[in-house]
Amino acid sequence: MFGWLRRDPRKKLEQAYAKKMEQARDAQRNGDIQGYASLVAESEEILQEIDRLTAQQVG
Repeated sequence: MFGWLRRDPRKKLEQAYAKKMEQARDAQRNGDIQGYASLVAESEEILQEIDRLTAQQVG
């Protein structure tokens, strides 16, 4: 009945993913390739968590 009141954890993770990707883009544009690689790796971990949550909700 009150399902619409619960916060969606995916929304927070999607915002974190978008922020990490922006940081990675900026690092790449500034020539910091190692920083870019680490930020992309962190964003991939967030994306995997998003995929896991999506799979739980569907299945």
